[in-house]
Amino acid sequence: MTILDSVLASSSAPTMFDASNSPVGNICAHLNAFHVYASDPSRTVETNHYCSHLTPKVRQCILYDGPGPKARLIGVEYMVTSDIFETLPADEKKLWHSHVFEVKSGMLVMPQPDNSYIPMGAWDAVETKEMEAVVTLYGKVYHLWQTDRGDELPLGQPQLMTSLTEASQMKDFEKTIDARDEKLNGVEWRKKRDLRKDIPEMKVDEHADWTWKKGNSS
Repeated sequence: MTILDSVLASSSAPTMFDASNSPVGNICAHLNAFHVYASDPSRTVETNHYCSHLTPKVRQCILYDGPGPKARLIGVEYMVTSDIFETLPADEKKLWHSHVFEVKSGMLVMPQPDNSYIPMGAWDAVETKEMEAVVTLYGKVYHLWQTDRGDELPLGQPQLMTSLTEASQMKDFEKTIDARDEKLNGVEWRKKRDLRKDIPEMKVDEHADWTWKKGNSS
């Protein structure tokens, strides 16, 4: 351990970095879902999003391959409201994905922190309210580090990612989400799906989710 490492590990380390007065101090939500490579939809990656609100209509998320202190930063996602999305040109819209299936299926979750004292029922209510907002957003995602193929460093070009629009697009969907839930505190995606059944589904723009449409259209 270097002298710097020792200092950073000491009890006085927090005074060297005030997170509350930095970009990460604005992070207000941890979301977990799966992303799909736009260039190869057979590849999916479990992704932890740590998101902040730039404005009421624009969010930005730092993406990691896990929720722990040793997690690797693998990408970024931007989310915008539908009225902003509608101002974009058609070719730009094709780079964005909807969140309707993520929300309604229960795949997208907001894990309750291990140290939270909020009752599970209250947390579910808060999460469901958050999902009512997320279901109306479009996201644009790039992954920089292909950890799913074992890369030890972020290699090559950034990869455009998308999300699922139906369960059949992921091999062993239920088994995969069940395995994810076992790692998270109190998460049951089927329960989430049932809690969200009354969340209205927005009409998705014809150019969004282009990965799943480009084979049938030019």
